[in-house]
Amino acid sequence: MTNDQRYLDSCYLSCKEITRRFSTSFSLGIFCLDKSIRHYVYAVYGLVRVGDEIVDTFFDTDQAQELDQFEKQTYDAIKNHYSSNVVLHAFQDVVNKFKINKELIRAFFNSMRMDLNEKSHDESSYKKYIYGSAEVVGLMCLYIFIKGDKKKYSELETSARKLGSAFQKVNFLRDIHEDFDEKGRSYFPNISLNQKLDEDQKELIIRDIDSDFIASIAGITKLPKSSRFGVLLAFKYYKVLLLKISKVPAEQLSNVRISVSNAKKIILLFSTFLSEKLKIK
Repeated sequence: MTNDQRYLDSCYLSCKEITRRFSTSFSLGIFCLDKSIRHYVYAVYGLVRVGDEIVDTFFDTDQAQELDQFEKQTYDAIKNHYSSNVVLHAFQDVVNKFKINKELIRAFFNSMRMDLNEKSHDESSYKKYIYGSAEVVGLMCLYIFIKGDKKKYSELETSARKLGSAFQKVNFLRDIHEDFDEKGRSYFPNISLNQKLDEDQKELIIRDIDSDFIASIAGITKLPKSSRFGVLLAFKYYKVLLLKISKVPAEQLSNVRISVSNAKKIILLFSTFLSEKLKIK
């Protein structure tokens, strides 16, 4: 093995470790992808996680400057096919290998910048934020799943966006206490920081998320075998999470963080595996 390959492998392993430490559910979904593509998805998660942490964790730094620098380093890494930043070196390999559209990357950084500049959203900025923070992540993964097949990408693009949108909106509902009280942000349109989510608003949000889930199903069934199991597992996990959230009164969502137990995750893993093997819907 050459040193450049050894370095690249180590970079992918670093992204895997970042994923493992920050998201057990995402790690489980990636584990259920074919081994040949797992490391590529870890690299996408690595980039997204670093961007998230710049705007969500390191409040004592010049976050805008840090984000600008990280974005520039990302494009430099893609152009040069190299970075001394281990996350970016792995990510550039994915972008160059699968020819991922750089506009997706720009949209991601634009949404991260919105976290620094906008504390609440109207319908337009809400959609823009979700596109850049979640839908483009699904689209980057789609490039990997279909190995750059442009025809297949066009066929599955809408479903991938809808699934990413559903995941993000569920996260918003789950983390509403943290976003409101700790970060001073309100993502859902026309819900200000000085008001509590009410039951009618919660039901409207849940119906919107359900419509995204329904629109994503057709695309999941058309994914290659190498990725379908992992994506389907993530779909079912978030559906269970949304169901748990729906059973909690709106006023209590600001006081608790809903999660899915490890036991339930294991049950989902085996039921999804059986449904794929036996084609049980």
